[in-house]
Amino acid sequence: MKEFLIADDHHVVRKGLMVICQQEFGLGQMDQAASCSEIMSALKKKRYTHVILDLVLRDGMALEIIPNIMRLYPDLNVLIFTIQPIGMYRAGLEHYGITNYLSKTATERETLRKLKDFVYGNSNNRVKVKSVDHLLPGGSFFDRFTPREKVVLHYLLQGLGSTEIGDVLGMKQNTISTFKKRILEKSDARNVLELKELIDIFIEVEQSQFK
Repeated sequence: MKEFLIADDHHVVRKGLMVICQQEFGLGQMDQAASCSEIMSALKKKRYTHVILDLVLRDGMALEIIPNIMRLYPDLNVLIFTIQPIGMYRAGLEHYGITNYLSKTATERETLRKLKDFVYGNSNNRVKVKSVDHLLPGGSFFDRFTPREKVVLHYLLQGLGSTEIGDVLGMKQNTISTFKKRILEKSDARNVLELKELIDIFIEVEQSQFK
């Protein structure tokens, strides 16, 4: 029996996904979670077969809990459903066997197709991003960062300072500052503004090739 958990910090998104899956694919009740803590709590109470997961949740980034989830439930089917650029997280997700990805900007037809593949277990719905490694020396831009650096990078791009990021992640300000310094060094950017400009260019190129 298939058991589904929808994890997203927006109620309307969770409700919409549940209605689509029930009406289009005949699924029954689907549990919901809005935060990382709620996801882990739900996983302890029930053994799910499928999880539809946003990367940004109410209390942090799903990247922080994905290692534990996949270590405890290696056979769990996970579909990443997010507005975030897949190129930034692709390597980290595939490292844990997560290859299903659906953008929140996808068309209705594409959304239904990928959800159908996910629900019925088709294995062809892999992350398909054409290589743009040749555009930047040393390989893909985002692959140069560690998983924790990617989490910090996400919040830097949201405009948060070291103190604010530390509060969100429960880390010391000087630790966040160290991560920030490493990120700037690895991207060869002098400041966050320059880093944003570089990433905007990369994402624009990548999205133009994401089919």
